[in-house]
Amino acid sequence: MTRLMQSVVCCLLGGLAAAQAAALTPDEYLPPERPWAGPSESLQLPADHPWATPAERSGLTETPTYDDTVVWLRRLVAAAPELSMESLGKTAEGRDIWMVIAARGVEPEAAAVAASGRPVVYVQAGIHAGEIDGKDAGLMLLRDMTVLDRETALLDQAVLLFVPILNADGHERRSRFNRINQRGPLEMGWRTNARNLNLNRDHAKLETEEVRAVVAAWNRWRPDLFLDLHVTDGADYQYDMTWSMPSSQGWSPAIADWCSRRLEPGLTQALKTMGHEPHEYIWAKNHGDLSDGALVTLGSPRYSTTYAAARHLPAILVEGHSLKPYRQRVLATYVLLRSSLKLAIAHGSELRRATARDRKSRPSPVVLDWRYGETPRTETRPFKGIGSAWVDSPVSGSKIVRWNGEPETQKVEFVFKTEPASSVSRPAGYVIPPGWGHIAEKLRLHGIEVETLGLPEAIDAQVYHLPEVRAAGLAEARTERGPTIYEGRLRIDPGPVDIRRVSITVPAGSHRVSTDQPLGTLAILLLEPESPDSLLQWGYFLEIMTQPEYAEAYIMAPMAETMLAADPQLALEFRERVASDPDFASSPKARLRWFYEKTPFFDSRFRVYPVVREIAATH
Repeated sequence: MTRLMQSVVCCLLGGLAAAQAAALTPDEYLPPERPWAGPSESLQLPADHPWATPAERSGLTETPTYDDTVVWLRRLVAAAPELSMESLGKTAEGRDIWMVIAARGVEPEAAAVAASGRPVVYVQAGIHAGEIDGKDAGLMLLRDMTVLDRETALLDQAVLLFVPILNADGHERRSRFNRINQRGPLEMGWRTNARNLNLNRDHAKLETEEVRAVVAAWNRWRPDLFLDLHVTDGADYQYDMTWSMPSSQGWSPAIADWCSRRLEPGLTQALKTMGHEPHEYIWAKNHGDLSDGALVTLGSPRYSTTYAAARHLPAILVEGHSLKPYRQRVLATYVLLRSSLKLAIAHGSELRRATARDRKSRPSPVVLDWRYGETPRTETRPFKGIGSAWVDSPVSGSKIVRWNGEPETQKVEFVFKTEPASSVSRPAGYVIPPGWGHIAEKLRLHGIEVETLGLPEAIDAQVYHLPEVRAAGLAEARTERGPTIYEGRLRIDPGPVDIRRVSITVPAGSHRVSTDQPLGTLAILLLEPESPDSLLQWGYFLEIMTQPEYAEAYIMAPMAETMLAADPQLALEFRERVASDPDFASSPKARLRWFYEKTPFFDSRFRVYPVVREIAATH
């Protein structure tokens, strides 16, 4: 550790001496490490081999820096005509986001690859740069498919697109003190990017350079299968490789069926054959051991693989187990990558047919969000766990879980998040006013087709009024929506919505988004106010919460008296409100505002969502 790093560590740890800080290593606090050996150890080269990767030179205990990774990759690409590198863009700190294109007998260009008919597998590592197993596994596989002639047949039948370090800026925030709950590598990167944004929460809003680059690459290359490589948090158990695949309740049911019939069994067999233990990715219900059950969730489009499901891209969230040694996790990831390529080759035609079915489907209603429900679906299964006990913790003032390292087969209740929390009928499309053109441009970044109207057009539409829209977290009953500030955005709670049917003429320059397109469901998830990852809930429509005009009491009071005298029903409603609502009755401002809102002087666009739902196709 350099003197600069020692100084920084001392500051971060509140003045602890550097020697004391160095003693704060997680190993002695982590659950006991279990010994492991398996056939996949044969995949690792000795440290002195000319084509050993930087990680293999350390015995798969360390991971190289960004610069060392790029240097090694350039050397490999220079020696392997099957490989090429292209930059997908630059990070906020100016680092290239490199993608390696691995193909034999076809030009490394999107059009040529598409014309070849070969399955295209896109793999990214380091979206969370501390979870970097996939980078080192991918370098080994690239080497074996080329200069070592171990897996050359794969490139005769498939194309691999590999991003070794997506979060390059976070990758270089390296330290021994990152990822306290993870066993290796010795130094690792940081979870978020240079702006402290979590790239795996950015797929709906596309705020970061890194995720915009990924989505642009998908739009250009149109991969058949996507793997996002992570490392878990959470409980201890015997499994060293876990994953989450599309759900049949989700937005891509045909893809989910293919994954459950082809991908999951194939990966399971491959990993077991090579000495690894795979399982579905789960969370402990009690955030400790699994005695209270395990949660199987359905996410929203902020997450990479859930976003992929919304755009009908087959995807698997890969989660190596954080408490297994780095070497074991890297080798398991290698086996999974190799097997994924083989399965894409063997069943690629069937996968493409499933993808085409989902892309052609126009379901209605469309589920916006899921919940567990009062009586969720459950299933009790045998689970290869680790023995544990809850012990008193004087520091925390509660009990904490301690694992003893001993394997146990447990009976665990799995709880599935499958009940729709909200859904909407599928509209013909949406119309975005000219003044909100930046919203249309956001949709175009996703690859959604957006038409700009050259002339005014009459349409039948539905308009959303949001009378209780507010910053999320301020209404006690709705705090489950999330904190007020999240991922650099002011999160918005739309509250209950009031939908009104209208016949309107939209002006020239308006932007029409048809839902009759492959990404139509994604458009719905981004534009419906009640969708958890709608652009409204991400704070892109804050302007509708501002009321620029108001009424002075000196004019509103006499006008209200006139209104009461002219309308007995209004007078009755006012008296009932005063009698039933003490806060209203005691507030002169609220009483006068009640009348102001009922006059034509009140802002007709206040808390009205500017995007309208087109309910009948006009052309």
